Amino acid sequence: MSSLSGKIARFTLDLNFENIPEVAVWEAKRFLLDSVGCALAAVNNEDMEMMYRFIEKMGGTPEATVIGKDAKTNASNAALMNCLLTRAMDYNDIYWEEDPAHPSDIIGAALAAAEANGKTGQDALVAILIAYELTLRWCHAAHPGVREIGWHHASLIQFVSPYVAGRMYDLDLDQMMAAAGISASSHFTLGGVVAGHLTNMKNTAAPLASQAGVIAALMAREGYSGPVEVFEGKEGVFEVINSVEWRPEWPLRNLGEEFMITQCAYKAFPTEALTHQPISAALQVCREHRLAAEDITEILVETTVRGADILSDPSKYKPTTKETADHSLPYVVAAAVADGNVLPSSFNDEKLKDPRIWDLLGKIKVVADPEIDAMFPGVKRARVTITDNGGQSYTAQVDHAKGSPQNPMSDEEIVSKFRANAAEVLDKEQQDRVIDLTWHFEEVEDLGEYLSLLR
Repeated sequence: MSSLSGKIARFTLDLNFENIPEVAVWEAKRFLLDSVGCALAAVNNEDMEMMYRFIEKMGGTPEATVIGKDAKTNASNAALMNCLLTRAMDYNDIYWEEDPAHPSDIIGAALAAAEANGKTGQDALVAILIAYELTLRWCHAAHPGVREIGWHHASLIQFVSPYVAGRMYDLDLDQMMAAAGISASSHFTLGGVVAGHLTNMKNTAAPLASQAGVIAALMAREGYSGPVEVFEGKEGVFEVINSVEWRPEWPLRNLGEEFMITQCAYKAFPTEALTHQPISAALQVCREHRLAAEDITEILVETTVRGADILSDPSKYKPTTKETADHSLPYVVAAAVADGNVLPSSFNDEKLKDPRIWDLLGKIKVVADPEIDAMFPGVKRARVTITDNGGQSYTAQVDHAKGSPQNPMSDEEIVSKFRANAAEVLDKEQQDRVIDLTWHFEEVEDLGEYLSLLR
């Protein structure tokens, strides 16, 4: 109990729905609706079809619904598939302090474990709140973040997912600590999954870490043990990852008193988070000055070191896959200028060969601005200057992307995003039903019935 994992387990077991502020519950519902919309947008993707086939071949006790299909599988496989669907379009939430994270990467695991155990919508909301409160705090726990020294932020998900699943499996304190030790000691993710030419693993890293939490909870429920001091103990996380300054007080900071879920952001574009400010600035310039792709001779993007390096390396100027394109700052800026927006359709095979976008790619220069980099991550500024054929230059600067707490999305905008994402899978009547049930999720008694609507 004196270990960090034990203190987090105590919070996880003690959190009651009645003690959660109404504003935090409502935000959990908004993120739930946003996330299932992101999942529905991906169900027809080629890579998701591959994973549907994989999940089917894995088999398993039919206890949890697979989104997009009239099928059930075991909770761990459903968690993997549903978390992957949420992540696949890179359109789900984002929080970025010392480390970035997408807490909704765990929602699919919360729903799968809850359904498998006959839990209610209210129970699942508690699990979702646990996912957000723990994940957001871990984003502050290392300075610099572990992402800055080569570990992918999915590594943080393995610290959180066993608590989310463990709450749904009714683990006791000792079992919860065992689950945390099993998961946290076994599933670190290399930053290489988002470096250079990207593969399907870019989207799959965090869902695998979410699935690991379900598996760990199942093992612990049977009495399997794991390292209790997995964070602060000998050769634990803090000792082994020693190129950062760990701040072990952060995972517990005001836990259960301050609900940080309201500080997490939504995505207005289905792209890597640091591309949102450049996209917004480019769109602002084009709209204010009525510029079309054919009017432009040069686009200068001033951004962070990360934006100029990882998001703009040579492979990002020649993207051939969705995974590379949605993490390519030059490509998404070119798509925004060419089409007036960046949507899920911006990454289909036809768009990846669009000559108007490729012509613009050769006109884009991305540079790191030391002043902008010094403000990161508190302010994620980007500046875009576009020069037209007549030699006139226009500049826009954006500090806060649409969907951030400083530039929030309304409930109506969340619903509009959901409808756009769900349109190819659900008709309007089905969409209405999902929206209504999500806004009243604490009243849902049968999660299987809710999830069966998502196909």
